[in-house]
Amino acid sequence: MEANLRWTVLTALAPVAWGANYFVTHEYLPPDSPLYGAALRALPAGLALLALRPRLPRGVWWGRSAVLGLLNASVFFVLVYVASQTLPTSVASTVMAVSPLTMMLIAWGLLAERPRAAHFVGAAVGLAGVCLMLFTGADGTNTVGVLASAAAMLVSSFGHVLTKHWGSGVDVLSATAWQLTAGGLFLLPVAVAVEGAPPELSGTALLAVGYTSLIATALAFAVWFTGLRHLPAGTVGLTGLLNPVTGVLLGTAVAGDSLSGRQVGGLVLVLAGVVLGRPSRAPVSRSGAVASASREAVRRGGS
Repeated sequence: MEANLRWTVLTALAPVAWGANYFVTHEYLPPDSPLYGAALRALPAGLALLALRPRLPRGVWWGRSAVLGLLNASVFFVLVYVASQTLPTSVASTVMAVSPLTMMLIAWGLLAERPRAAHFVGAAVGLAGVCLMLFTGADGTNTVGVLASAAAMLVSSFGHVLTKHWGSGVDVLSATAWQLTAGGLFLLPVAVAVEGAPPELSGTALLAVGYTSLIATALAFAVWFTGLRHLPAGTVGLTGLLNPVTGVLLGTAVAGDSLSGRQVGGLVLVLAGVVLGRPSRAPVSRSGAVASASREAVRRGGS
């Protein structure tokens, strides 16, 4: 149980960093350069992790890195950038909170990882909180932004579960570095072709790029994918509900977004959903279960 708690707390760093990233992107990065913004988020993060773990992909991981890079970096980061620039901080992060249920269903179909009843209850409670925050929150909701945020949620949910599915046999830092680097390399030529010259960045914008790339991407994705290695997808997905909590609180405290009484109730429900999703016991791998059964059979045979 203590090990599960440690992995849950570590994983929670990712959605907190992502919730703050909506505000940083909205306030400090150029609004008309989503491709460059996504590339500057992915490529430095991937290269930083490669410096920590200087290994190249082998065999099937060349193709897997490309696929995961497109899903988790190229497409996802562009959509998140658009959502961050066109929506209030609270709304942009709240739409993404539908991902726990999506991740559970995808993991159930792809990994045969059946969610516990508590996961579904947590997702339902969290969604109720999401609805309270989204539909009673800040003014200025943009249809394009909501659609971009919803598409980002779907793409990332599938990409994250696919990362868990393919992840065995490769350490987390290497797999994360490869896909982020691949995603950034895919984005750069497209950004040049579509957006032309790179945008001029002020000193504040450069600091924002540093946060977005190194904290909200390199660090956040490394701990998120580590959590997916050690915890059920349902638990990790519900931990992601801390994303809208961070976005709403930061938007209220710093950006001046409105916070109604119903939104406060929504925040409470979201936090309750996270608590309901906590694992009840340490996960046991298939090999560990077989070994345990073998030991029990020997014990019984010797008694």
